[in-house]
Amino acid sequence: MQLHRSHLTHSPWLGGGAAALAVVLWALVPLLAAQAGELPPLRLSALALLAGALGTLPMARRRRHRDAPLRPLHGVLVYLGVPLLITGAVGACFAAFTLAPAEEAALILYTWPVLFLLASQWLVLGRLSASSLIGAGLAFSGAALLVAPQALAGGVSGAWGGYLLATLGALCWALYSLAARVSAWRLGERMPHLLLIASVLTGSASLALEGTIALPSLEVLMVAVSLGLGPYGLAMLAWDRAMRDPLGHRVGNLAHAVPVLATLFLVLAGVATPDWRLPVASALVVAGSMTACREPARGGHLLASRRFRRS
Repeated sequence: MQLHRSHLTHSPWLGGGAAALAVVLWALVPLLAAQAGELPPLRLSALALLAGALGTLPMARRRRHRDAPLRPLHGVLVYLGVPLLITGAVGACFAAFTLAPAEEAALILYTWPVLFLLASQWLVLGRLSASSLIGAGLAFSGAALLVAPQALAGGVSGAWGGYLLATLGALCWALYSLAARVSAWRLGERMPHLLLIASVLTGSASLALEGTIALPSLEVLMVAVSLGLGPYGLAMLAWDRAMRDPLGHRVGNLAHAVPVLATLFLVLAGVATPDWRLPVASALVVAGSMTACREPARGGHLLASRRFRRS
């Protein structure tokens, strides 16, 4: 997969503002998901993705010229691979919240910026810097701090399934962010179609695994619509814009604030009980993320710039 820098004119407000908007909306996901307790996770995912597809339809930038058609392999990656990543990310996210405490699953889920940084650096430089490895160790130690009580207690509980699903969601989001960096794929312009395909895939999985259920209440339906229009609609377009910014690798660092904001929202809403492990784990995740995103040595940075510009 070839990564590109797009030819967008840099503005410190556009890229940073778009990333900040996406971060706030994503931080609301655990809180909104907690309000839809009566819906199975896959059914909630399908409804949210459908709302996101409809919501992004008028917001997606219209194409001013006919794009060169995608190569067959790229077409499969964009119209099948990306929807599968979205399906895995959203479905695993909601399922994790039902099996583990929301604040703990959210902190593990939002280690994905670290995974994204590691994968990006490996693809660009062919190696991982010492700061990236140290940062990743700090971030994952924060997540491990939450899992430790389960490990010390012994046995396999339902919470472990939630932790594993949160890890799967983190991997899917990291891969999706890598795909968003491929400017030729123009994921933002194709977002309504991608979300619609992901909704169909998730809905099919829901019918097969969760069966049919009664129609949700109006309140729960509005929660699903809010998830679709916000975190999985507007936020997806905003993040796509931020990743295509010439300084996307820097404005993307705002994503490190998501676990802290998500935990704060849950505590303020009374969904999560304040626990000394939460602020400590959040601090470790943020510190690790910021350490991992430190610029490589000068030579490595120049090499990265050249590779990002190549067509």
